[in-house]
Parts: sequence; structure tokens; C-alpha cells
Amino acid sequence: MAELIEIMKALGDKTRYHLLKLLLQHDLCVRTLAERLNISESAVSQHLKVLRQAEIVKGDKRGYYTHYYVNRSLLKDAAQTILSLSQLEKAPSICPSAKNNNKCHDGGCENE
Repeated sequence: MAELIEIMKALGDKTRYHLLKLLLQHDLCVRTLAERLNISESAVSQHLKVLRQAEIVKGDKRGYYTHYYVNRSLLKDAAQTILSLSQLEKAPSICPSAKNNNKCHDGGCENE
């Protein structure tokens, strides 16, 4: 579960999401990613660092440049976990206030 949370945090940024979409289509180096996203190479490197730490992206050294690619199996496993979450059955309320059609003690949940 901790792995899924780290993946979701890493993908929660708009630029990293667009970076991932590009890398799903092609293995690319920092320079090309920067040109395609219209941001600096250092910004791309910082975003790639986050994606690498979450193990979403990996890199292969090809001559002078490192070309990055998506760890598709990790992405598929995360997607499967999210799909499983969406299929959980809703259980009866466990909130004592809900039994009496009252608001919760903190006002956070109501029985509808």
C-alpha cells in the first residue's frame, strides 16, 4: 500500500503526468522531454527524480544521454490495485450517530 501511495503522490503533479504520457509513447532523454514540455532541462530532471524514486520511471544510459522509460509492470499493478478499490462493496455504516439519523460528532458525515 505504501508503494501505491508513493506512486499516486508522484503522479499527482500535472507536469509529471504529462511527462509520463510522453514516456509511455517513446523512450526519451531529458533534452527532448524539456523541448516537448516547454520547460527547462533542470525542471525535467527534478520531475524525473520524483518518478524514479517512486520507481515509475527507469533510465538506460545510451552513449552520453540517459533515455527514460516507464516501468509498465509497476503502473499496471497500481492500476489493478485502484481497480480493486473501486470494486469494494459498501458496508453498513459503523458510525453510531448514523443509526439515529444524526450528524456525526465532528459534523463530517451525515446519514442520507
